[in-house]
Amino acid sequence: MTNAAAAIVPDWRISGMCGRFTLTVSIEELIDLFGIEQLTFEYHPRYNAAPGQMIATVIGHQGNKRMGQLRWGLIPSWSKDEKIGYQLINAKAETLEEKPSFRESYLRRRCVIPADGFYEWKNTENGKQPMRIMMKHKGAFAMAGLYDAWMSPDGRKIHSCAIITTSANALVGEIHDRMPVILRAGDIELWLNREIREASRLNGLLQPYPENEMFAYPVSPAVGNVKNDSPECIMPFGT
Repeated sequence: MTNAAAAIVPDWRISGMCGRFTLTVSIEELIDLFGIEQLTFEYHPRYNAAPGQMIATVIGHQGNKRMGQLRWGLIPSWSKDEKIGYQLINAKAETLEEKPSFRESYLRRRCVIPADGFYEWKNTENGKQPMRIMMKHKGAFAMAGLYDAWMSPDGRKIHSCAIITTSANALVGEIHDRMPVILRAGDIELWLNREIREASRLNGLLQPYPENEMFAYPVSPAVGNVKNDSPECIMPFGT
């Protein structure tokens, strides 16, 4: 992220958004999980992905699955200013059909953001403790997302995305009141099918993921700095 961008990005730990995640599994695991037929960038593990950065994203394209990169922070096609993206890193599942920023993308431009963990900050007597939340199988999973394309006045085209959030399950609820929408493996095909444009067929997917299939552990405060993107970020902390 540029210094200029960093200056206008709020602190998502305080604002209560899902604002950091990890993707450290092998590219082979991602290809197998999502059935990816086309890869459009050089994949590297991410230990502290943050808003404003380019992140791996899977999109359905003419019946195939393509994994490329989109900028995290959705800029609606009709927006006059790309800075709105820093306010639209998440989209609430409960209001997707109401919000002009997300309504059209929900029906026509859905994507999946691969991850193998996400961070939330837990209030403790010693201050805010970052926690990494994962699946018990420790593998990759699919966060539901939306995307759009925006053309700047000077001709730049920016493809961007947002992560959909829902109410927290019991595990995440001890840390935070929101969590990403995590899709079951069997629902990924439906979510990415661009021929499906009826909210009635999609709304049922936007549920909290079962807490008995997840776990959380404390990590280093180093994840609070977006400049830190190394294995240190995911090491257990204070145990």
